[in-house]
Order: sequence, then structure tokens, then C-alpha cells
Amino acid sequence: MEGSHARRAVFAIFSIAVLGLVVMTVRRSPALTWVALLLGVPAIALRIIEAAYGSDVLLPYSAAPEAGLYFYAAGALIAYTLADHDVTRDELFAVGAIFTLLAWGFASVYTVSQAIESGSYLAATDPMGERTWVELLLLSFTTLSNIGVGDVVPIKPFARGLVMIEQLAGLALIAILIARLVGLTVSWRRSATEADRR
Repeated sequence: MEGSHARRAVFAIFSIAVLGLVVMTVRRSPALTWVALLLGVPAIALRIIEAAYGSDVLLPYSAAPEAGLYFYAAGALIAYTLADHDVTRDELFAVGAIFTLLAWGFASVYTVSQAIESGSYLAATDPMGERTWVELLLLSFTTLSNIGVGDVVPIKPFARGLVMIEQLAGLALIAILIARLVGLTVSWRRSATEADRR
């Protein structure tokens, strides 16, 4: 979706829709709506300008509030998930949404870091060129899931530090949220089995 002006416009519209959904999700969680709006409105406005002019010049400027919004929404969903003591379909979808929000948030952080320090990331294709947002998103998903680095590699110290932070976030996500959901499910099944025996 990054090759031509029309494809970038479609991708920008998709990003705007995602940002709108993130703001709506935060509104339904215990998080403060005004923080989501404070981060979301500038990000959406900059994305609209990017789509209208077909330019990636504003991408780092829209990526900064987007990253904040994605991380804030992920935090709100984590608080929602940890507050509930029953495992429902809602919590399972929330964990998937948290993973996706964190991956998009870190991809946005990588976009900003690349704008600050050019040449922060190396790739198999066009090694010395700037990485596209989708390439940085690939790096983010492979790093967060801890499956290893794909064909995009951080080469500058600050970029490597960001990748290490995302690796820790991925481990924490598995250790805290997934383990908690498994523990609650086992506890619920044990209680149900004991109730059936009585």
C-alpha cells in the first residue's frame, strides 16, 4: 500500500479509521477520554493532511501522537483486563488488541526515531534507504512477538535500545496478561469441577 499516491491515501484513510477506533475503545474503558482526544485529534488531523497532499513529510509528526495514543489505549485495555476476574471473550479480544496497539505504537516510535537519526534501520532491500512504515511495523511485530528480527535490523544505538524495550514489553505481555488469563481459566475450571462433585 506504500507504492503510489493512491495506495498511500488508502493506507492513510485506514490509519485514520484505526485511530478513531482507538479513541472509541478508550472511551469505553476506565481511561480518561480527554487524554485520548488530546493525542488522537492531532494525529488524525495530520494523517488527513498527509492523505490530501500525498506526502510523507508529516509522517514523523503524526507518528509521535499516534504512538502516545496507541500506548495509552493499550494501558487502558490492560487496566480493563486486569480489573476483571472472569475470563470472557471480551478479555481474549482485549489481549489481541493490546498486542496490536503495542506493535503499532512501537512502529510509530521507530518512525520518529528514524526521522531524528537517519539510517537507524537497515533492511535487505535498499539497505541504505529510509524504512517505510510497513517495514517498521514488520520489525515491531517480529520484535514484540519475540520470534526474532526479520529483514529489518536496528543499527544505531538508540534504535537498538528501542527494540530492546519492545522485546521486554513483549515478554511482560506474555508473562503478565497471558499467564493471568490462563490462571483465571484454570481456577474457574477447578471451581466448576468442585461444584459438580458436590
